[in-house]
Amino acid sequence: MIIENYFENEKILRINTQPQRAYFIPFSDKSSALKSERREESDRFYLLNGEWDFLYFKDIHDLEEKFFVDGYDTSSFDQIDVPSVWQMRGFDKSHYINSSYPFPFDPPYINIDNPAGAYRREFELTENDLTKKLYLNFEGVDSCYYVWVNGEFVGYNQVSHSTGEFDITEKVRLGTNNLSVLVLKLCDGSYLEDQDKFRTSGIFRDVYILRREKNHIKDILLRALPDKTYKNGEVEVTLKFEGKEKKAKFTLFDGDKELYKSEDKTFTYTVENAHLWNAEDPYLYTLLIEYEGESIVQRFGIREIKIKNRVVLLNNTPIKLKGVNRHDSSPFDGPAVTYEDVLLDLTLMKNNNINAIRTSHYPNAPYFTELCDKYGFYVIDEADIECHGVVVLPFEYDYGKLASDENFKEAWLDRVERLYERDKNRTSVIMWSIGNEAGWGENARACLEYLHKVDNTRLTHYESGRTKDGTLDDVDGSDVYSKMYTPISDYLEKRENFIKPFFLCEYAHAMGNGPGSLEDYQKLIYEDPHFVGGCVWEWCDHAVYSGRTPDGKPIYLYGGDFKEVYHDGNFCVDGLVFPDRTPSNSLIEFKNVIRPLRAKKGKKNSFVFINCLDFTEISSILDVYYEVSDNGAIISEGKIDLPEILPHKSANVTLSLPKLSGWSHIRFIYVTKNESALINKGEILGFDQIELKERTPLTISPAKSEVTVKEKENTIEIEGKNFLYTYNKVKGAFESLIYNNRLITDKKVNFNIWRAPTDNDRNIKRDWQMCGYHRAGQRCYETKVKVSDSGVTLTSVISLNAIIIQRIATIKAEYKIDADGRIFADIKVDKEPTFHDLPRFGLRFFLNSNLSKLTYFGRGPVESYADKKEGSFIGLFESSAELEYVDYIKPQEHGSHCDTDFLEVSDGEHGLRVTSLSAPLSFSLSRYTQEELESTAHNFELKECDDNVLCLDYKQNGIGSNSCGPKPLEKYSFNEKSSNFKFIISMF
Repeated sequence: MIIENYFENEKILRINTQPQRAYFIPFSDKSSALKSERREESDRFYLLNGEWDFLYFKDIHDLEEKFFVDGYDTSSFDQIDVPSVWQMRGFDKSHYINSSYPFPFDPPYINIDNPAGAYRREFELTENDLTKKLYLNFEGVDSCYYVWVNGEFVGYNQVSHSTGEFDITEKVRLGTNNLSVLVLKLCDGSYLEDQDKFRTSGIFRDVYILRREKNHIKDILLRALPDKTYKNGEVEVTLKFEGKEKKAKFTLFDGDKELYKSEDKTFTYTVENAHLWNAEDPYLYTLLIEYEGESIVQRFGIREIKIKNRVVLLNNTPIKLKGVNRHDSSPFDGPAVTYEDVLLDLTLMKNNNINAIRTSHYPNAPYFTELCDKYGFYVIDEADIECHGVVVLPFEYDYGKLASDENFKEAWLDRVERLYERDKNRTSVIMWSIGNEAGWGENARACLEYLHKVDNTRLTHYESGRTKDGTLDDVDGSDVYSKMYTPISDYLEKRENFIKPFFLCEYAHAMGNGPGSLEDYQKLIYEDPHFVGGCVWEWCDHAVYSGRTPDGKPIYLYGGDFKEVYHDGNFCVDGLVFPDRTPSNSLIEFKNVIRPLRAKKGKKNSFVFINCLDFTEISSILDVYYEVSDNGAIISEGKIDLPEILPHKSANVTLSLPKLSGWSHIRFIYVTKNESALINKGEILGFDQIELKERTPLTISPAKSEVTVKEKENTIEIEGKNFLYTYNKVKGAFESLIYNNRLITDKKVNFNIWRAPTDNDRNIKRDWQMCGYHRAGQRCYETKVKVSDSGVTLTSVISLNAIIIQRIATIKAEYKIDADGRIFADIKVDKEPTFHDLPRFGLRFFLNSNLSKLTYFGRGPVESYADKKEGSFIGLFESSAELEYVDYIKPQEHGSHCDTDFLEVSDGEHGLRVTSLSAPLSFSLSRYTQEELESTAHNFELKECDDNVLCLDYKQNGIGSNSCGPKPLEKYSFNEKSSNFKFIISMF
């Protein structure tokens, strides 16, 4: 090799890098520093992003020429944009793997081909530049890199998601300079970077030069805390200097108002009647520091985070974290996200009531926490540490292997120090996390001890308290008791033993059609003062954009699509938003679960409104509108004069309600009163729907008139004035329905207990398949025919069964067909008690493709299931088979609507109507069969059915989050041993 082998030495973490420091960008004048919103506006910030010369090597040992020497001919090089990752630019291949190491486990060695990328570009310096100290900054390079300027070695660095800063003052010259960087895909640090994501390589964050004065401020430590009364704010600033130490000028602003000026090497000031910072009201003060021709601005909030009596308090007020885990991820650029990408994420989060972000599982770009300061988010800031791969080593189970390895102790501490030093002045950071899924040992303990030593103003977090034998226990050095995917029952059983606040750092795995039980978790979070909240896993789907199909559909690829030998499939497609940031139904669900205001029924015509915010009086920010519906039709609407409701408090509102006749509800809609930084005026932040009058199942008697019955060997034909139905006696199913000479269906209407497994069914589906649910057929033992003056009654005894499996269920199906062609169905089901929960039970219709228009009175407009229905409400909706499709990247069960009273499917004039005669039913209408959904790997590969598929369900199993979390709660599981399904099918 032409380089020193620093990358396989866990004791060499960096060479010639500057000491870690707080992030800030100097300006040359105070006016620009105070007015500028973006660092690019500083004349001291020299951005080196853009097109670079690039040469890719499949292995570092293939690099034989010193490409970094001055004057080296790069005409044969390719071009690559910086920042980017080379896998997204046609070099190497994308690779998604979750927990396993994608290389042999033999630390610190990389015993596999180790690809490398040689980067080179030129930059110009003026005479004025040469009078400055010049610092070259790399904010993110995966995994390690060597740097040369004008052919001279500058240094080496690793830790992919942290800044490396080099002093290049003595390496540069007037005019044209060349910068060369060699990036390796893997290094010994990769053993600590085994995060659940696409594994990518390259210079993926900004590269720039800072032009500093010879004497300058090297580091800033800012502390801004309320005093014991929480009325005033104590601000303290300590500086570190490069070169000669002189006094700095400090000016503190409250908005445009100048509060205080001083000149010293430190700064202290008491802000009287301070406006304290919180995520709902992210109020920032501005500190201007002038020193030796440089102006540095620090915008900060005054806030305190602490624990008292096992309750997490911000400014002495209990808070709840309504959070998400967020990776840097773009379908076009992988982790090389832009400022605009980050701002889009934060805007979406704010509009969906999210107030907390865990930076899974590494520090984000430094401007990320600045934006969180500004727009109001609580940040759990995580170090670039994950060693998940040790868990899956096949011949050694030692979760804490690297957490206990003395050889890696310095590396662990280095990563946590980098996290702290860079973000130590950020108000939004309320909790430090020393990493994720890396096990418990002395290295982890030392990191927590370090954080407690340097910072007593924030909490510490670490979930991964697993020791060598896999025992999961409390991490004694952390401030909160943190878990992942804890079932509600487990928490309730064990919480009395907890001595710290409980934080669910990952829960509700939002993979595909899921998660379920968000509402159940949130109710528990609100009810339990010691449960501070949690972060849903995760914010966005990870996938690689790969163009479009001929009909314009985007192609998104996941693990296994790049011919990887080892991969974890679509386990990365697990977010609340799709890769392009289109909100999924899961985000719609979560948004309403964490709505800022809730309502419940009070006495008579009164309603109780509960303020779910922690700091904000609710009537000052929300208008509340209402609509009263009777049998789905809105009969009254208006606006409520909401009284003042302080945080965590409630108030009663009495309304005058109209006379109600049927199944009736009132829906309260919560709308923003004013425009804020990321939320427009008039945005709906949530709703509540309350039942006013219970549903009474419809009672209809069959029409009396003659119906003709022709019984053949295998079929029964039932004919009336406007219809001809054919019933198959062998299967116990209608096989043809014709009404007014229009074909409704010419395929068997079979019983259906299978669904195309959701991602969250990935574990339970093995039990279902063991029971034969996915290949169950039906057999009819007998069909009795009874003719009367009100029509004909067919009574069949039917079994559901599968090869090599005993009978799954016995069905007694009674169908009364009257003279108008209405089918009165009364279906009784007895499931074999030894079998697992059913995925669903109902009937599947293959309707004529012309029947695609949908009207229904039930829960909509988005899909809903027993444990996933807070984002929907009961109403009268119109849709279509095409619109009902939910475009999950990996196709699966979708589009169900529970709590449905009736539905109609038609061509606009003619069709069928189904009305429940018992409890509300569930249904879905789709252009795809469950077989097609289950067998197809990607949404863009789906082939539509020739018919429209109507699934009419008595019930479906809950959704849960068992792809990486609990099964559906018992109350949402379809485990009834006996069921009775009653409904009417009416043709028109």
